[in-house]
Amino acid sequence: MDPIVFRAVTRTPLSLLVSGQVRELILSGALPVGTELPSEKDLADQFGVSRSTVREAVRILQAKGLISGGDTVSTAKPRVSDALASGSASEALESALRLGSVPLGDLVELRLALEGAAVAKPGVADLEDARDALETMRMPGVDVATFHDADVRFHICLAGAGGNTAFALVMSALRDAIGGHLLAALDRLDDPRPTLARLVAEHAAILEAVESGSGERAAELMRAHIWDFYASALS
Repeated sequence: MDPIVFRAVTRTPLSLLVSGQVRELILSGALPVGTELPSEKDLADQFGVSRSTVREAVRILQAKGLISGGDTVSTAKPRVSDALASGSASEALESALRLGSVPLGDLVELRLALEGAAVAKPGVADLEDARDALETMRMPGVDVATFHDADVRFHICLAGAGGNTAFALVMSALRDAIGGHLLAALDRLDDPRPTLARLVAEHAAILEAVESGSGERAAELMRAHIWDFYASALS
């Protein structure tokens, strides 16, 4: 039998220990969304570490999407974010996509399953943001970038239409990860107006089905809408 080889023990950086403790407090609810963290100096004193360690811990938490704001140079304080770490999730998905470990087609299939299920449930959420996004997409002469931003808002709103907050969270991460492919596909069109008009009509039909409580019809329309766009624009 081959001899067992042990690896050298390494000490965990203090910044990871600090960020880990704050992360646990956030996830446990002890630090609710919107809570302002103590100043850099106060955190350093409480943890018994240097201010540079606190700055690095803050950067780790910001990268995970758990806190936002805060200028480590000034006295401004970061706050617990309401992003629920979707930023780090979308970055992980985008990295997997770019490295080729997760094909784009697999993420498209996830969108089909997720958004179809989301609109199939009886609506309980406020759809005002979806209506507003649709009106933006209908504006005469709307540019591709503005249309795309409104499209993202529309789909994220409908992802939470049935009241499942996990759907909206995962949908947000998915859209961030593959959104560049969608925008690039629209930018490649010589004349995007016919495609934008078709997408608006499809969005309007989906929203009408959701508002009327026709969940099965809404799911059917949503899946066709997603699949047709990827099949035509990203093939």
